[in-house]
Amino acid sequence: MTESDTGPRLYAVVGATGTGKSELALRLADRLGRRGRPAEIVNADAMQLYRGMDIGTAKLAVAERRGIPHHLLDVLEVTDDAAVASYQGAARTAVTDILARSAHAILVGGSGLYVSSVLFDFRFPPRDEALRAQLEAELKRDGSAALFARLREADPVTAERIDPRNARRVVRALEVLAQGRQNHGAALPDEPVPWRASTVLGLTSPREELVARLDARVERMWREGLLAEVEELKGRGLEQGVTARRAIGYAQALAQLSGAMTQADAIAETQALTRRYARRQVSWFGRYPDVVWTAGGEDVDLQRILGA
Repeated sequence: MTESDTGPRLYAVVGATGTGKSELALRLADRLGRRGRPAEIVNADAMQLYRGMDIGTAKLAVAERRGIPHHLLDVLEVTDDAAVASYQGAARTAVTDILARSAHAILVGGSGLYVSSVLFDFRFPPRDEALRAQLEAELKRDGSAALFARLREADPVTAERIDPRNARRVVRALEVLAQGRQNHGAALPDEPVPWRASTVLGLTSPREELVARLDARVERMWREGLLAEVEELKGRGLEQGVTARRAIGYAQALAQLSGAMTQADAIAETQALTRRYARRQVSWFGRYPDVVWTAGGEDVDLQRILGA
């Protein structure tokens, strides 16, 4: 890539939570704008799709977006189900429209399956609402461990790639299997086919530094008012939401508000789950082909990355 303008392009900024993706996306948009072509940002963080889920998702406030258009933020209510197949269509439409305006599109986020659904040729089996309702009832009756055991017996390869605590993913995998289809979405294909040409920037951070940063970030979430945010979202139906109520930090804040957890335990569990999630992100994005990897932080050299 060189500094000369070769037309509008799709960029993606990926990496583990806490590596500075949002800031780099803003800097990249500024840099591309100075080269003479504006850029717009498309969110690829599943939880930032939800209105009102701000503190726990580290969502940039409007005033922090530097006037750069952002898409697919705050598009769902907490009672809505976030589905990657629906997101794929919306995100690709946003990207296509941005490029048609002769602007660059920057996809940014850490939800691996969501990012991959845009960048690569992911095709999703249809949903079967009746079957889904049946599996959700079984989940409520028997628990996620029982459903995961069934998945492991029927499709051990997929089961190996799914967190058994992620009941929603387990239910979806069983739904797909019951339709007699090959499973999907549990892992990046061995040879992913690009949807369109793109430049993918990946952020890394030494494990020890990232862990310290993530632990501090969780503590800051509580200081900055996560409990008040969750209390307000309860009034909008958070506890009835299929996806939103299970988000890391939000589930623990709900447990604290109900008296099921102390604040210390809620923070500690959120920190542990965040560290585990970051490890999965590193593994997921580490399989992407042709990523321009760089150390995260404020000193990322965009001139070196994009070319002199």
